[in-house]
Amino acid sequence: MFISTEHQGAVALVTIDNPPMNALSRGLLSELEAEIDRLDNEDATRAIVLRGGGERAFVAGADIKEFPATREADGEGSSARGIHAIGHRMDAARTPFVAAIQGYCLGGGLELAMCCDVRVCADDAKLGQPESKLGLIPGGGGTQRLPRLIGIGRSNFLTIGGEPIDAATAYDWGLVEKVVPVAELIDSAIAVASTFAARSPHAVAVLRELARTTRDLSLEEGLRREADAFRRCIVSEDGTEGVAAFLEKRAPNFTGR
Repeated sequence: MFISTEHQGAVALVTIDNPPMNALSRGLLSELEAEIDRLDNEDATRAIVLRGGGERAFVAGADIKEFPATREADGEGSSARGIHAIGHRMDAARTPFVAAIQGYCLGGGLELAMCCDVRVCADDAKLGQPESKLGLIPGGGGTQRLPRLIGIGRSNFLTIGGEPIDAATAYDWGLVEKVVPVAELIDSAIAVASTFAARSPHAVAVLRELARTTRDLSLEEGLRREADAFRRCIVSEDGTEGVAAFLEKRAPNFTGR
């Protein structure tokens, strides 16, 4: 087993454990996708934190030992396709994701972290896309998700140069949203996820949908879709409950409907 999960309230803490550096083998990716699917369909889970097992890495990349077999199979079953599949599943989820990044976060590991909604980073982290050093390119979303987060120039710096950046630089560039001491990483990531979990699951799902589907649209079309989404929320059970709870000065009881 590569994946283990523990719950802290409505937050699921998912650990990726493939010593020594949590490489994304095909078997690991298959387990992770299945676990994400299970948790996203579990009403009790309202936010998911992804972390790497051990102290050396979140994920140091794909399992390079599998690359020769991937080449012979013309790319079928590759880790890149596996990360794409997990990314699509995470994009479509109702549940928000937080990456807790410690140590090395490279290649497929960074691509997996970029599939999350928010990245909380330990101050010892090194983040990068080193595939060019192997004569390759990022194939699990790195050429597409990375420039959308940090811009084309900085993305080229990472993907063409292949050298990692430290946590402080990643924060300055907008690649991660929070940097904390190593000892505070998991508690900080769970705190962020707990905040997400306390919100309306229906509203959270709509917000994630808008973020995913409108980022490349014109402002006019984006605003039209936002207005439509607002109408969906205000007539939802969660919207009705949230407004009533505010007026009655009590905590809302959201159901996700």
